Amino acid sequence: MARALEAGLRDIALPAIDFDSLQAIAALHHPTLRFHAMAGIHPCDVPAEPLDVPRLEAWAYFQEIVGIGETGLDYYWSKDLIEQQKTSLRHHCRIARESGKPVILHNRESTSDLWDLITEEQDGRLFGVWHCFTGTLDEANRALDLGFMLGLGGVLTYKNGLIDQFIHEIPKDRIVLETDAPFLSPVPHRGKRNEPSYMLFVAKKLSVLWNTSLEETARITTANARRLFRLAP
Repeated sequence: MARALEAGLRDIALPAIDFDSLQAIAALHHPTLRFHAMAGIHPCDVPAEPLDVPRLEAWAYFQEIVGIGETGLDYYWSKDLIEQQKTSLRHHCRIARESGKPVILHNRESTSDLWDLITEEQDGRLFGVWHCFTGTLDEANRALDLGFMLGLGGVLTYKNGLIDQFIHEIPKDRIVLETDAPFLSPVPHRGKRNEPSYMLFVAKKLSVLWNTSLEETARITTANARRLFRLAP
């Protein structure tokens, strides 16, 4: 927390991966940092038995909850519960639409199915973040067309990340910065445990790619995040 403050952070939005993590997030407190919780079940944590949707809904509709997720599809770690993942994602999308809150989408080796499902669920009310975006320019534009912002993290700083080659073509008001902590630490901390303070290195890299000052990059991406999650200044 001290390092996050030193890096200039004031608000931290935290997606949940299961009900236990959601309760832990809700219990966080700091006199200066402001924590904002999201409600969701990560696709890797979707149970084999039916998801406790009423419990998820109960959390999601609290005023303090700023987003729905992290949800999505993940075919990298396991393909045993694909149908359960899809069902869970549909529940999250419905809750996001009905609550008017952004949904946070996880995608790993599931792009085609995720496109199809989100296209089906999009009725003009669905919006959010395509979390940890690592795709192509065409995929980025498709995510934008579906109503999502792009979440950029440590991969932006990697030599083989490829996103740096076209990020200047993405509207600046459709980008938010994130960590994916504890994973995907940016250079120069690649391979180490990620944390919010490291977002500063992502912002510095984006400043170079945008040819803007760090202060301007921080202003733009912070404004985007505040607008997305409806956070007070």
